[in-house]
Amino acid sequence: MSGTSVKSRPSLTPTGPAAPAVLSESFQQMLKSAAILVVDDEPGMRNFLQRALQTRCALLEVAGSAEEAEALRLRYQFDLLLVDIRLPGLSGLEWLKQLRGRGVRTHVIYMTAYADLDMAVEALRNGADDFIMKPFRTEQIFMAMQRSLQKRQILRENSLLRLQLEQFIDDRAVIGDSEAIKKTLKLAHRVAPTASTVLIEGESGTGKEVMARVIHSASKRSGAFVPINCGTIGPDRFEIELFGYAKGAFNGTTEPHDGLFVFADKGTLFLDEVGELPLAMQAKLLRVLEEKVIRPVGSEQELSVNVRVLASTNRDLSAMVDRGEFRQDLFFRLNVLPLIIPPLRDRIEDVPLLVQHFLDALSAEMRVHPIELMHTDWERLRVYHWPGNVRELKNVVERALLLGRLPPNGMHGHNTESHLQSGYPSSWTMDAVERAHIEQVLESFNNNKSAAARQLGVSRKTLERKQHIWNDADSKTAS
Repeated sequence: MSGTSVKSRPSLTPTGPAAPAVLSESFQQMLKSAAILVVDDEPGMRNFLQRALQTRCALLEVAGSAEEAEALRLRYQFDLLLVDIRLPGLSGLEWLKQLRGRGVRTHVIYMTAYADLDMAVEALRNGADDFIMKPFRTEQIFMAMQRSLQKRQILRENSLLRLQLEQFIDDRAVIGDSEAIKKTLKLAHRVAPTASTVLIEGESGTGKEVMARVIHSASKRSGAFVPINCGTIGPDRFEIELFGYAKGAFNGTTEPHDGLFVFADKGTLFLDEVGELPLAMQAKLLRVLEEKVIRPVGSEQELSVNVRVLASTNRDLSAMVDRGEFRQDLFFRLNVLPLIIPPLRDRIEDVPLLVQHFLDALSAEMRVHPIELMHTDWERLRVYHWPGNVRELKNVVERALLLGRLPPNGMHGHNTESHLQSGYPSSWTMDAVERAHIEQVLESFNNNKSAAARQLGVSRKTLERKQHIWNDADSKTAS
């Protein structure tokens, strides 16, 4: 960590006590959540700053060269860098220039023993927040750090205000810079301009509808994007929802009703959880895909439609075909191009980007003040397995904004089997425990009754019957 200095310099012995007598409460709070990296080739300076900062920061690391510092920066997420301008090998100025060229915006304070005006100007042009002359007192470095951390906080608040004023909250963009998500996005943009059907596969909560919207947006189709969750439609309602009905098709129907294929004309119809389609409806959907016509319920007239169909599933449709639960011909027709969205645990490097996106978007939407996450919070987010994927991460961020901090018990380590809260008061009856568990499972599947029923090992009809009993009981209690 220490390096041999190759330059002649004046005495750098810091003066003053190891820490100032009084730090403002607001600055102490900022320091408690800050991760700081000290980069200096002088062991005495590193030791001095380590003693002054170690117990006050969430994380403090020290390095003797820019090369060492870069290795640490790739490992941790730092809020502030304290950097000596002249370092052996790559100088502090050159390192910062490289960082800014790669889009790294971490705040930087330069330390120097040389009163060189040109060097100071270059440092500020490269994006440094401040510079301080050696030797310095601890009060001086703490004042510079306070200005830098306050600037960071103000910039975050200004960013939030811009989001609110411009009303630009895009919660439908695919966020991530990992190779896994880049590969999926590249394939999505490649297929977007075509008319081919696409089967989007992935676990629950990975963002299948978000990806479908990306494909629709990049397709330049003039019509609307119309989503339907097949898991929330009763078996007897599919044909009506998709194709509509004619006047007089049912008793009391005096006007015709358009189905979703009509609403999606010249646009995109997204069939979420397509594996929930009943077999009879699968045959009718296949005909529409092949012939581009629909027939509303109760009508003798066929209507031509220009609709691009995208479908998604978190089930193994190939296995369903083998079991006779899904038509093989429809599977082949939908699966022209399979697009697999990786689970969040396979692109964990995207977690910081997603968290920041949700913090900005949700704080503006909820009109609450954004929060600062500590280094320990980021570490918890990084090592968690995320069984609920991006949807679970968004829920955790929303809960953190409501509480003003990351929930202490909101995540349960590496448990991949379940992310539901466990344990109920011993005074509860068996019926109460059953209801609480079923409602938690439903919530975890975004109220998809078919998916929840599979998880619980019961039929959808059994689940709906229990809900009907509970609703009746609630109504009687309320009256």
